[in-house]
Amino acid sequence: MTPTSPSTVPLTIATVGVHVLDIHVVGIEAIPQNSDGALVESIGFSAAGTAGGTALVLARLGAAVRTHGAIGADSIGRSLTALLDAEGVDTRGLVPKAGVQTSSSVIPVRPNGDRPAWHCIGANAQFVLDDLDPGALDGLDHLHLGGPEFLGGPVAAELLGRARDRGITTSADLLSGGDPGLLEWIGDALPHIDYLMPNDEQTRGLTGSDDLADGARALVDRGVGCVALTRGADGALVVTGDDTVAVPAYSVDVVDTTGCGDAFSAGFITGRLRGLGLADSAELGCAVAAHVTQGIGTAANSYDLDAIETFRRAHAAD
Repeated sequence: MTPTSPSTVPLTIATVGVHVLDIHVVGIEAIPQNSDGALVESIGFSAAGTAGGTALVLARLGAAVRTHGAIGADSIGRSLTALLDAEGVDTRGLVPKAGVQTSSSVIPVRPNGDRPAWHCIGANAQFVLDDLDPGALDGLDHLHLGGPEFLGGPVAAELLGRARDRGITTSADLLSGGDPGLLEWIGDALPHIDYLMPNDEQTRGLTGSDDLADGARALVDRGVGCVALTRGADGALVVTGDDTVAVPAYSVDVVDTTGCGDAFSAGFITGRLRGLGLADSAELGCAVAAHVTQGIGTAANSYDLDAIETFRRAHAAD
């Protein structure tokens, strides 16, 4: 497929929900025994989370991004905020919560790119709609809710419904692993989501279907406008009430898969808002994810929308 270039009209997007500071430890062969130590290749920080990581990538792709969520009044929160500020994200919507730490993960990155994690939920569990500034939805083209399960279905539905009543398109991505109980927990929000972007395991868990297309259609039947799900090395699958589109992943040397889902979400959203079709938007999402996998963390490598489009055109010509 020949890539279609997206429109360059400026976009204003808000991300709401989960913000995490990731600490990447690269070169982990095994956890040392007892109190022994081991040398690693590198240790670094990156802004992450289904709202925070997506905000970072959206900003790199040219959107004006405002992000909203809860952090702790701590050094982790200050570091996370500084990383997002450096990417041009408006972080005034990050609300410090007293007596709780900022959410953080320690991610040991194995030589094959696998990355198990130790995670502290922290302040993400304390974010409520009252934390949003009254003007949070003003002037938006799009609202992305990262982690609707942290708000619960009725509250997430209220937020997303407010946005759609203003003509703002919406999307959501999950942080938790999927299961039927989670689907019921967020069920009220589903009819207010234009684009739901789970991964393959979440889709299977939510719906109980081993067939990803059938699972995605079950979510569409629950009211979601479009399901754009990631399939790891197999790329992405996009399902609506009328279409099913499969897009392969790009072949690159994988260093770290952390943040790939957030990168795909940002690329897919950018494509749709800039007028691309489902397949081209999914290709754009996969291209952004491919860039992120070649480095450490969501902020890996230097790229913008022009670089991603150049990458897509080069691979289309191969």
